[in-house]
Amino acid sequence: MDASDPTGMAHQVHRRWRGREAPDGDFIVFADGSLSVMNLVRLSPPDQVDDVRAEQWQWVEVLRATEWSAGNWVEVGSVLSSHARAGSRASAGESADHGSIGWVALTRDDDEGTLEWIATSSWSDPFSEVTLDETTVTAVSTAGRIWSFPRHAPQHVEITADPAHPWRG
Repeated sequence: MDASDPTGMAHQVHRRWRGREAPDGDFIVFADGSLSVMNLVRLSPPDQVDDVRAEQWQWVEVLRATEWSAGNWVEVGSVLSSHARAGSRASAGESADHGSIGWVALTRDDDEGTLEWIATSSWSDPFSEVTLDETTVTAVSTAGRIWSFPRHAPQHVEITADPAHPWRG
């Protein structure tokens, strides 16, 4: 692939998405072919570090790239939850290749399932629930963490514990 051709990168991203693949790691891949490299940071207050239910996390963008290559691609064919609304669809699941890798995607709800973005995290448990509203894609991991992705800026995701689910860690 010619990295100087931005349409080539977008074409590869869409081809891989249709093949049910995403980069392996902590990334958000956008439909235009750009990539956001993320780092999971714990924001827990120092006096609450012993109580895992009180932990708060933030996925922080480390860098944004328009030219990149993935070291490995994982299969994202295991869809555990999907929710459509107003011409868009949020989907979430796990990598069948690596059961501990969770992923969340926003697509157009068309015949092609055209990708808007996909987030993969080797630090997340699989995502078992996903909902979509006008502003947010919300995914719940099997560990009970709620990931709130702003639809148009998913790199600003916030992660909290789900008070309805006791911590299973």
